[in-house]
Amino acid sequence: MLKQIAWNTFKNTGDINTFMELMEVDKTIDSIENALNLQKNNDVDLQNIQTKRNDTSAKITL
Repeated sequence: MLKQIAWNTFKNTGDINTFMELMEVDKTIDSIENALNLQKNNDVDLQNIQTKRNDTSAKITL
């Protein structure tokens, strides 16, 4: 959506700098979203490891 806003702004104003700045913002947003997805995946992996560790500990104490 931001790419479309950037393009429309450029078409209406002819200001390439505004277009480039909005494209940079779009890239930054994508990077943040990717980082958040990686963090979610890491959290799930950590939970899985902790669950397996707890399951293993429970089996050993029995």
